[in-house]
Amino acid sequence: MPKPSKREDLLVSAMETFHARGFHGTGIKEIADAAGAPKGSFYNHFSSKEECAIEALRLFGAERRLDMLADTASPPLERIRRHFEFLRDEVVDRDFTRGCMFGNFATDVVDHSEEIRSAVADSLQTWSGALAVALTQARRDGAVRADLDPDSTARFLVNTWEGTLIEARATKSGAAFDTFFRMVFEAVLR
Repeated sequence: MPKPSKREDLLVSAMETFHARGFHGTGIKEIADAAGAPKGSFYNHFSSKEECAIEALRLFGAERRLDMLADTASPPLERIRRHFEFLRDEVVDRDFTRGCMFGNFATDVVDHSEEIRSAVADSLQTWSGALAVALTQARRDGAVRADLDPDSTARFLVNTWEGTLIEARATKSGAAFDTFFRMVFEAVLR
C-alpha cells in the first residue's frame, strides 16, 4: 500500500510543476524529481499524468481561498475585493510568471482531454458559484443594484480575471490589475 505522504508530496510537486511549466511542458520525471521520489513510484499513486493533473487542479482550487468569499464577518463586496487582491498578490509575488492554473489548462489541454476539460469547467464553476453567493448577499444588502444577476456577474468576473492575468503576464505589469479593480468595483459592482 503506498504511503499517503509520498502521494501528497507528488501531488504538491505536480501542482507546482504544472503551474510553472504547463501540462505539456511537465513530465512525470520532473514531478517525481521535485517530490524527491523515484519516477516509477509515480504510478503507485496515479494511473496517468492526466489523473495527476486533475488532482493537481483540485489542490490548486483548494488554495484559491474561496473561504474568503464566505466569511460573513465582512461585507460581501469587501470579501470579493480581498479575494481578488489575494490572487493578484500571488501573481505579483511570482513576478508575473504564472497565471491561474485553471486558465492555463483551459488554453493548453482542454481540447485534447475530456477529463481535464471537465475538471477545469468544474473548477471554474465552483469559483463562480462562490462569487455568486457573495454577490447575492451584496444584492440583498443593497450594496449592488437590485437587478444585478449574481450568477452571470460571477462568471463575468472570473472570465475578466482570466483575461486580466493574460495581460499582466504579457506586460509583466500590474496595470491590468489596476484596470480590473477600477472597472469591477467602480463600474460593474456599483
